[in-house]
Amino acid sequence: MSHYLDISHISIEFPTKNGPFKALDKVDLKIARGEFISLIGHSGCGKSTVLNIVAGLYQATEGAVVLESKEVNEPGPDRAVVFQNHSLFPWLTVYENVELAVKQVFKGKKNKAEIRDWVAHNLELVHMSHALHKYPAEISGGMKQRVGIARALAMEPKVLLMDEPFGALDALTRAHLQDALMEIQAELNNTVILITHDVDEAVLLSDRIVMMTNGPAASVGDILSIDLPRPRDRLALADSPDYNHYRAEVLTFLHQKQAKPDVPIVAKSATATPADAADTDQKLDKVVGA
Repeated sequence: MSHYLDISHISIEFPTKNGPFKALDKVDLKIARGEFISLIGHSGCGKSTVLNIVAGLYQATEGAVVLESKEVNEPGPDRAVVFQNHSLFPWLTVYENVELAVKQVFKGKKNKAEIRDWVAHNLELVHMSHALHKYPAEISGGMKQRVGIARALAMEPKVLLMDEPFGALDALTRAHLQDALMEIQAELNNTVILITHDVDEAVLLSDRIVMMTNGPAASVGDILSIDLPRPRDRLALADSPDYNHYRAEVLTFLHQKQAKPDVPIVAKSATATPADAADTDQKLDKVVGA
């Protein structure tokens, strides 16, 4: 397997009034082109920090991120981020929100007709063609996330970074968007890194699940390869021994190997998303509001 994206022994420290805080310690991960990777772990384990470093928003104190033999040192259109909050501009229509990103990325490379067709194509991928001229306030939360995904895809990024993009949605909308993401990934062969707290989501979507140890100085605790045939049908997988084996492996890691001593172990709801988003990065919030 060739390494398309190389996260090589990255560590990062942040200054605090009590001295340096080491958030990550020698995180090492090799990702192939077209691979779907999920990062999972307890809140505060540095998942979003890893994503920020890959996005170029943070610089690792040690180690490096290399994408197609080029070191990542700053944000760029070859890496697009989809946030938990949709981050759409409220004064622009659905079409205009995607068009703005396309114009910035393909300035001088696409004419007006090509831009129009490309925006329409990406909105069609996420089944939002019917709402081109609606404003964000006129559509549902799930639809807003679809537009955010379309905007990211329209940039033709080499790597799609997703920071709990479905965490704030109801279960049915979440399931529909997971299915849409699988269809899109199969068609476009995107390289995807997804942050999630949802065990079932990770098993359903991923080629590999990267399980993070608790912070501080978090690292990769274990990597689980998901050998389930694609396309994947969630209803068929519900009774699959292999699916349930993978699910149990992740739950075992989260609730036994990495359980916090002051937190009771509750394994009844693998699909619940914790409200505690302690590892959500403030710098990403600034980018959203930019």
